[in-house]
Amino acid sequence: MTSQDIDMTDAVKKKAVVLLSGGLDSATVLAMAQANGYSCYTLSFDYGQRHRAELDAAKRLAASAGVVEHKVIGLDLDGMGGSALTDDSLAVPESLQQGIPITYVPARNTVFLALALGWAEVLEAQDIFIGVNAVDYSGYPDCRPAFIEAFERVANLATKAGVEGKGFRILAPLQDMTKGEIVAEGSRLGIDYALTVSCYQADALGRACGRCDSCRLRAAGFSAAGVADATVYQPSSNAD
Repeated sequence: MTSQDIDMTDAVKKKAVVLLSGGLDSATVLAMAQANGYSCYTLSFDYGQRHRAELDAAKRLAASAGVVEHKVIGLDLDGMGGSALTDDSLAVPESLQQGIPITYVPARNTVFLALALGWAEVLEAQDIFIGVNAVDYSGYPDCRPAFIEAFERVANLATKAGVEGKGFRILAPLQDMTKGEIVAEGSRLGIDYALTVSCYQADALGRACGRCDSCRLRAAGFSAAGVADATVYQPSSNAD
């Protein structure tokens, strides 16, 4: 799939809320939405993640893309724990894991989409973009097409706009793309991937470890796309 393949009927000048983590995937989704004529409102979450450098990356990306508004919402998911991304007592795995990995954050995408839905309803925006992927992903259950389809049904049942016939669409244009295809599409759209941070344990400067699952997937994507890896790695990384 490319940005041209998204069904964007009457998309010109329509508003969209775009979930923007600051990583490679969400940056690509933002560029795809803008390429299809959307006025974009980007939404990030400070949820207690150990890789908080991604929030700085999201701000950089939003500014670079010239979005209408960029909003950061604070959440206390680290208080709930249960994930290596929010609990410092749990180590981020640096080897391939079987099943759903410890970096899965319980209910994260459900919570993020619910808040994006609320903002979309206030903005009278009917489309919400999210950068989930079901091909080159880490096994997270809330990245699957079935979840996105189910949440869209909930969005149209649980809102005033949905009841009044102004339904919502949850758009996941990366759903069936490989990481290499995502990098190729983003590069075609002119994204500066050096602005992005994907690493689960990036340092305060946003430099990647080169060893976690997210780093491995990202590096493989650049390699498959034949695009120079724009990632800035930590000096101790073996990925330099």
